[in-house]
Formats: sequence, C-alpha cells, structure tokens
Amino acid sequence: MSRLLVKQFCSHVEEVSVLNVGSVGDCGLKASSRWYFLFSYPYVDAILFNVQRLRNINVHIRGANITESKMEVPTPVVIIDQDSDPDATVVEVTFGDRLGALLDTMNALKNLGLNVVKANVYLDSSGKHNKFAITKAGRKVEDPELLEAIRLTVINNLLEFHPESSSQLAMGAAFGVLPPTEQVDVDIATHIKIEDDGPDRSLLYIETADRPGILVELVKNITDICVAVKFGEFDTEGLLAKVKFHVNSRTYERDSSRER
Repeated sequence: MSRLLVKQFCSHVEEVSVLNVGSVGDCGLKASSRWYFLFSYPYVDAILFNVQRLRNINVHIRGANITESKMEVPTPVVIIDQDSDPDATVVEVTFGDRLGALLDTMNALKNLGLNVVKANVYLDSSGKHNKFAITKAGRKVEDPELLEAIRLTVINNLLEFHPESSSQLAMGAAFGVLPPTEQVDVDIATHIKIEDDGPDRSLLYIETADRPGILVELVKNITDICVAVKFGEFDTEGLLAKVKFHVNSRTYERDSSRER
C-alpha cells in the first residue's frame, strides 16, 4: 500500500517536487519549483484577511524598530497535535524565551468558537513552551479548515506581538514587517516518507515549504485519490511545514465492512 499511496498522491498533484521518499522510491515526476492549489475556505480566508489588515497597520515600522540580526531571532515553532490527547487538540507554541502568557492568542482562539480547556507552560533548553488543549463543542477539532485557521491565528498573533518573528516565518514574506532573509527552495525542501502504522494503516510524513492553507490542500488531495486520512500532527518550524497523517485505503475499509 505504501508504494501505491505515494504513486497515487504524486500523480494526482502534478506540480509537487519529491526528492526524498524514504524506502518507497521516487515518484518518477519531473521536479518543479511550484506546488500551488487554488481553493477558498471561509475560516482560512477570514484569518488571512485579518493578517493582511495587520500588515497594513504595521508596515510603516518596517525596518525602523527591529534591528536584530537573523542569528538573534529564535525560530518560531507552532505544533498542532492530534495524537497525544484523546479528547482535545493540543497546540504548542515556542519562540525562544520571548513568549508571555499568550492571553491574546487564547482569546483569538475563543473567537473561532473554540474552548481552551487547559493551558500550561514549561521550559527546556529550546525555550519556553506554551501548550493549550482545545475543544470544539466538547470534542477535539477534526475539521482541517478549522485546524488550519487555528494555526494561522497563532501565527497572526506572533506577527502582531512579536513582529521580529516575521523574518523567520513563511507568512512574513506577505504579511510581516520584515520578510524572511532566506527563501526555501521547494525542490530541496519537499520530502515524503511512509511508515507502517499497524496492519491496516500507514503513517504519511510530508515536509515542504510552508504557506497559508497548506493543511487543507494536502487533506483534499489525499482524499481525492480515495485514501482515508486522519490528521496526526502539523508542525510549523520557521519556513517549513511538517505534517503527519494516519492513512489507509478506502477500498480496504469497504472490503473489511463487507466481510463483517
């Protein structure tokens, strides 16, 4: 199934570059520097509108108050974790030791109709980690569009309250006061890997250059090739997006249901 899944996924997305497919081999597609999908999603569109508004307000301070070099700015990390808590979606935000209590971020998440049921902070060598457990109507968030809106909301607040983070985020190129000093080459950055996840499922790992709406686009393209997908984890690490999906063939599901 692993080899078939990668072949189907790559053939469906005609403009994806895949340079490292782990043990399953190359997809056989000609490398391209583009991987764009044109969709419209209300949650995501609304968040992007707010980020653009923020840019219009703050653009006059571009380069005026931010003098830190790239080496002095930590890499922002936003993690959306669906695996660690059976009842809630866990969001973790790290930006060195610069983050406060993130009360504005929690309020922004509540404006999406979400409940922050638990929050905690811990420190390690990488910095200060703020974690939230989030639910929608008492259950963990499953809608890919809403999960992407959560991610963009957190990044939006990073750009607003820590404008220096824009130099380390892909969204900083369009909405930040300082665009990234380096651009990720998609030909180099995109990797796909598949591992076993029990007898009936596989783990699909995708790493590529980040951009708004990428989570929704990935889920749509995987489901379009008749593969059932369950979101596992989405990490935004600076300019990169790293996603883990639990996947299995819908054909297998139908055959198994007939046997029962």
